[in-house]
Amino acid sequence: MMTLDQFVLAAYLIGILIVGIWSQRKAKTQEDFLVAGRSVGPILYSGTLAAVILGGGSTVGGVKLGYVYGISGMWLVFMYGLGMIVMGVVLVPRILKLKLFTITELLGRRYSPASRIAGGVVMAAYDLMIVVTGTIAVGAVMEVIVGIPRTPAILMSSGVTVVYSVFGGMWALTATDIVQFVIKTIGILMVLLPAAIYHAGGFAGMHAHLPPEFFSLTHIGGSKILAFFTLYFFGILIGQDGWQRVFTGRSLKVARNGGIYVGIYCMVYAIAGATIGAAGHAFLPPLADPDLAFATIVNAVLPAGMRGLVLAASLAAIMSTCSACLLASATVLIEDVYFPLRKSTSIGSVNLTRVVTLLLGIAATVAACETDDVIAALTVAYDLLAGALFVPVIGAILWPRGTSSAALTSISVSGIAVLVMLFVKGMNSDAPIYVGLGLSLMIFVSMSLLGKPRNL
Repeated sequence: MMTLDQFVLAAYLIGILIVGIWSQRKAKTQEDFLVAGRSVGPILYSGTLAAVILGGGSTVGGVKLGYVYGISGMWLVFMYGLGMIVMGVVLVPRILKLKLFTITELLGRRYSPASRIAGGVVMAAYDLMIVVTGTIAVGAVMEVIVGIPRTPAILMSSGVTVVYSVFGGMWALTATDIVQFVIKTIGILMVLLPAAIYHAGGFAGMHAHLPPEFFSLTHIGGSKILAFFTLYFFGILIGQDGWQRVFTGRSLKVARNGGIYVGIYCMVYAIAGATIGAAGHAFLPPLADPDLAFATIVNAVLPAGMRGLVLAASLAAIMSTCSACLLASATVLIEDVYFPLRKSTSIGSVNLTRVVTLLLGIAATVAACETDDVIAALTVAYDLLAGALFVPVIGAILWPRGTSSAALTSISVSGIAVLVMLFVKGMNSDAPIYVGLGLSLMIFVSMSLLGKPRNL
């Protein structure tokens, strides 16, 4: 017999699926499918952008870091917020007018088709890894809260995400994400946060049961905060999943202001997640697997029905990011890899994009069933993105002196270096991002100064 929590979960998934499929009617052209006709207004824009940025790593991973390190566990998600504000103020005014479909398309315009292809491969790999990260988080949460085994939980949630992404594209993502944003805001900020603090005995109880360092903003360590800045602040500035949302804005004002509002929201979400995790540390027995902190806290502090609501909230956070990154990966592979390799200047068709999205969704689901560390998978994705692409992409926007050969060499060498360092040092090491960024900057600047720039 279905429990109340399972009923709430089922109702949420069915509702999201219906909204996504209903949105198919608006996805008539490739521009509709990829960037919602560039016509999204301020409320939808801000809500859906926030839903995309804050996914499984931000929710399950943010609570995990709070459980392990206390308030200083906020820094990972906080860097997302800082990056969004800088993106809105500095980068959006320079890029929105170009009418791009992908951020790596900029590499082709500024440098060369080869740079665009190389950047597209890296970007697609990053986005697909983010999908895997979110799918892992779904399995961990649903297994603990409603007792659904990990693999069936992954298959069920991924099935819903892939179906509405394939049918409706960006319009489906926009419609579902605004619903998911509301559910996430209520479930995490208005239900789980106060319930966890209350269960810990309020802030006085937290102070009584937690070590003093749990209330320090630097307890996690300066090296880890620097790594979060390097990975997530830099990464958010160039990620296709975020930029594809920016391209949906109907005006510069909508896109710029929305980035600032979402950045502030991310910072609030960061503090909330770390506080929930720290509160859980005050009343839970030691957990063998900190990745289960979020789900275990939900089970401990909420009654049936409310658990289902917060589960829906966590799924909202995760699925919105998964769907955005799934579409982003398909978009980049088609627009920045497939057509440039064919030396074609046309954009892809809606049906082609749907097929590629479906195939990538299946691949990500299979990969998620074989992996189980959310933060490690998230780190790998951002190591590759920031280490290989940050310098040439930002250079294309801000430094006219950059050259085509410098961009291509920088992407290729730094991307390989990141992968080698991940293999040698492990997924939890900070070394890959520093080696990748250092090589990328050195190669890009030195080769550009020796060569002749190509103007945008």
